[in-house]
Amino acid sequence: MDNPKIVKILKFYAEKCKGCLECEKACSKVHFKTDEGGDKSAIHIHEGKSYEIQVCNQCGLCIDMCPVGALARRKNGIVTLDKNTCIGCQACVGFCPIDAMAKSDARIEPFKCISCGACVRACPEKALELIEVKIDDIKEIVYHKQGA
Repeated sequence: MDNPKIVKILKFYAEKCKGCLECEKACSKVHFKTDEGGDKSAIHIHEGKSYEIQVCNQCGLCIDMCPVGALARRKNGIVTLDKNTCIGCQACVGFCPIDAMAKSDARIEPFKCISCGACVRACPEKALELIEVKIDDIKEIVYHKQGA
């Protein structure tokens, strides 16, 4: 298997975000063929002092947590979930160090950002961008935040 070094992830520009949630609606179209957003979106915008984003950073730490091997890193670096293998145990949801593995009552399998860019194209404020980063740099940041 290839060992990718680079992956595309979402970069969020909070200063541009107006909270319209068009990104969440676009994401739910990808995952559930609906524009409901909310729990059917793998991207979440939260309003606080400024807007914040909650989305998978493709670190891949969830891969080893899956007891049936339903999570894997593709050749393009993106971590994906095989719905045919997943048993819906939610171990990845509970384990995700940044709470980015999503769960919806609409189906048993969790889901996550696949860096498809639908949210980027949907954002009228251009507050999202797909950028390339080194996978090792992502892991280093996540491990640091976890105190490892």
